[in-house]
Amino acid sequence: MTNRLPTVWAEPLLLGTGLSKVFDDFFRDFHKVGIDVAPTFGRSDIYEKDSNLVIETELPGAKKEDVSIKVEDDTVSISGEMKRSEEVKKENYFRMGRRYGSFQRTFPLPTDITDKKGIKARFENGILKVMIPLKESIKEKEQPIEIKVE
Repeated sequence: MTNRLPTVWAEPLLLGTGLSKVFDDFFRDFHKVGIDVAPTFGRSDIYEKDSNLVIETELPGAKKEDVSIKVEDDTVSISGEMKRSEEVKKENYFRMGRRYGSFQRTFPLPTDITDKKGIKARFENGILKVMIPLKESIKEKEQPIEIKVE
């Protein structure tokens, strides 16, 4: 394979790609125990708005039919598969930075205050928005704890 980049550019790119793969492989099965330590896909924002718990997850390049949402016990799981749109020979790449393959993110739901039957989802412009109706506000249920300084 002919190296098209100067060595100074190529080596950091190769190092970064290699380290990313090592971390991805290490954390791949953590979702099975309910931990999302280093998610490769689906960076998410979670907030409360209009009596809903909202989970917005980035899934750039995903198609609606390749994404699944499941509610089990007190968790909601988003899973699916990112597929390549075209085949490019590996030797023609300078750097492969985008991710492809299966993904899963699992989020705990607050107990006793969510209406799991009323969950709705919308997928638009690579953002999956899951709206979970709340029976009562999470913010209002919070009770601040006074911290004393001695």
